[in-house]
Amino acid sequence: MNEAVAREAANEADEVRTVEDDNIDDMYLTFKVGDEDYGVVISVVTEIVGMQRIMGIPDVPAYIKGVINLRGKVIPLMDVRLRFNMPEREYDERTVVIVLDVGEAPMGLIVDRVSEVLEIPASQIDRTNNGPANAGRSVVSGLGRIDERVAILLDENLLVSDSDVSLAVEVDA
Repeated sequence: MNEAVAREAANEADEVRTVEDDNIDDMYLTFKVGDEDYGVVISVVTEIVGMQRIMGIPDVPAYIKGVINLRGKVIPLMDVRLRFNMPEREYDERTVVIVLDVGEAPMGLIVDRVSEVLEIPASQIDRTNNGPANAGRSVVSGLGRIDERVAILLDENLLVSDSDVSLAVEVDA
């Protein structure tokens, strides 16, 4: 794993945390999975680390790759490619783990690569309809328009709230 890539992304995330508190809700860590740009609100990102040895866990969905021991803390890992029913691919030097602090336990998202931290004001986000007509509740909270690109913004609470994901989180309990 290219530790410089993880360090560079982590440094960028640290720089964002120095931004005034009123802007933090508009800041998103963007990353690539396949050909698509995704984003999560920066306030739930605790760190970005390189790939490490993953210990498998029995009886969990295929997208839960296992857990890592990160400085004495057990972090369950979700492969976002598999979570979104994309084809699996080998991890490479650009593959990183984005550690989120959501709810009561951390969760690591394995992504193809980290892109950048962007400010996406609410006026540039087209919200998805998660109302009663959409009973399945999408993990997509909105589509952020960034110049000519669009980033799919994820609702981290729904992404990691599945009962399947809870099984992996209980390993840490």
